[in-house]
Amino acid sequence: MKKDIHIGYEHFKSNSELNDIEKKLFERAKTARENAYAPYSNFLVGCAVLLENGEIHSGNNQENAAFPSGLCAERTALFWIGANFPNEKIKKIFIIGGPREFSEKTPPIPPCGACRQSLMEYETKQNENINVYFSNLNEEVFKVNSIKDLLPFYFDSTFL
Repeated sequence: MKKDIHIGYEHFKSNSELNDIEKKLFERAKTARENAYAPYSNFLVGCAVLLENGEIHSGNNQENAAFPSGLCAERTALFWIGANFPNEKIKKIFIIGGPREFSEKTPPIPPCGACRQSLMEYETKQNENINVYFSNLNEEVFKVNSIKDLLPFYFDSTFL
């Protein structure tokens, strides 16, 4: 099976089309999703982040009764990495999200607006693109080479 290539993104119909590190990120994001704390929305999201040093760290969404005190999976991972590895570049982030009761109709879920802006901040800070993958449990995957592809009219510190 050949992947579709589009301007701005790649579309993989199955994770079997991914390379070994991408498959590993998929599995780590899937495991992180299973551990998400989402008793209010029942919408589980997990992500896995590949650092330049080869380490993979994960995050998942964490909800709270005092809405909006919870945090998305992507920002949970990004902020933890920023606090613990402030000088390490982020190479890739792989996100899997969807309802707890996943259905065949659940599409790949991209990062929300707040997570896109947070990813943009890290991309700007490191002055290097972050590959963003988002998927569903059916293993359909989309990849963009930069968060700018999902947030084309971004705002960052270079505008100040």
